[in-house]
Amino acid sequence: MRVLSFGSLNIDYVYEVPRFVGGGETLPALSLRRFSGGKGLNQSVALARAGLEVRHAGAVGRDGLFLLEELRAAGADTRYVEVLEDVSTGHAVIQRTPAGENCILLYGGANRRITREHIDRVLSDFGPGDALVLQNEISELPYLAEQAKKRDMIVALNPSPMEEGLLSLLPSAGYLILNEIEASQLLRGLGKPVPEAGEALAEALPSSATIVLTLGPQGSLCAAGGRLIRQAAVPVRPVDTTAAGDAYTGFFLAGALSGRGVEWAMEYASAAAAIAVTRPGAAPSIPSREEVLAEMGG
Repeated sequence: MRVLSFGSLNIDYVYEVPRFVGGGETLPALSLRRFSGGKGLNQSVALARAGLEVRHAGAVGRDGLFLLEELRAAGADTRYVEVLEDVSTGHAVIQRTPAGENCILLYGGANRRITREHIDRVLSDFGPGDALVLQNEISELPYLAEQAKKRDMIVALNPSPMEEGLLSLLPSAGYLILNEIEASQLLRGLGKPVPEAGEALAEALPSSATIVLTLGPQGSLCAAGGRLIRQAAVPVRPVDTTAAGDAYTGFFLAGALSGRGVEWAMEYASAAAAIAVTRPGAAPSIPSREEVLAEMGG
């Protein structure tokens, strides 16, 4: 099986702050660091480090060429990434507190210049049994999901950030991976009541897909085949939670798509996310397969 991650590539500017800045306030930052990021890049790095053959598709400006080196170093193929001359690479401005919490301001840049022609060129190399991993940081997502479904590809959707337009992608998704906030937003968009308990929230989501609901320190849930499976979080002291969800998504899909079973995939993903939050940065924080297996006890 080949995995295509068609998603964003960002430059992350991470500002260490004593607390999140408020409206109308000027707050001195303690430090500034630059990292590679973007949910698409992060998940491609996670998929590759987790042991899958992954190809990344997307777009950058000239200022983002170092992001392609990051992908290649992780083992991802970048042949489907276009370098655009007239737009800057997408970027994120991230505030991070001493407790490891973060808030993010996102600029789409080249990520919002994906065209249907680009999509058609990429998908012409893929077919039945291949997998497509999507997030919500690039343009033309409905067309991309629709065309992948026509090719009998397995579609995994991480609807982050959640927007009403993503509801049209749900029929195409074989895997739906999201957190509590995104799940609540999705249900409101569908006009459904929003349960408070995690188990009820997972069961209320559309049932045609394998649904994975991440709950932060409370672990994660998976609703699949009429079963509800719970996985405890690995207790750690967080340093930076920026890419925790992306690490979980990549390692879960690596486990599930390789046939290891949902329970094993959830344990694999939880261990990966736990390691990621103990390190600064987005993609640089994502661990290797060997590190995660060691965390799981071999």
